Amino acid sequence: MEPSSVKPKRAKTPDEALAALMRLCARAEKCAGDARRLMRGWGLGASDAERVLARLVADRFIDDYRYAAAFVREKLRLSGWGAYKIRTALRRKEIARETIEAALSEALGASDPAQLAGRLDAQLRRKARTTKAATPRDLKTKLIRYGLSLGHDYEAVLEAVGRIVTQDEPCDEYLF
Repeated sequence: MEPSSVKPKRAKTPDEALAALMRLCARAEKCAGDARRLMRGWGLGASDAERVLARLVADRFIDDYRYAAAFVREKLRLSGWGAYKIRTALRRKEIARETIEAALSEALGASDPAQLAGRLDAQLRRKARTTKAATPRDLKTKLIRYGLSLGHDYEAVLEAVGRIVTQDEPCDEYLF
């Protein structure tokens, strides 16, 4: 497709943007950062966008705490993410740090630590079956990287990997 044949998006008026966002928010949770991004794409000015956003917040179409709590529950239970990765994803969505911490502490407080550790174990065992490694040490290193990439803290990952990869190569003494 040639660049000249691509239709530019039609700019929306504040009323059109409000109606569109109300429809979107009625179908799925959105945060203020999502709404701002969409309105920028629609060519809405900053002052108009903030007025539309204020109306959406006042009418409870957008609630950052409600969004953060749902996001945390979904990522913990369904995606198996750890707190670090969830925190980073919510920061990218421009959610306040206090809101993120409150949603995380609520979800982690309601979750059973043994259940979270079991879920991490299951993810690491599944990864271990598909990972090619020449030595147990290589497997252990790859599993640690994978666990950390899921956003779990280092100690929890080390403990889980230790349960999965039990035999370890002895370290050779270094000669100085």
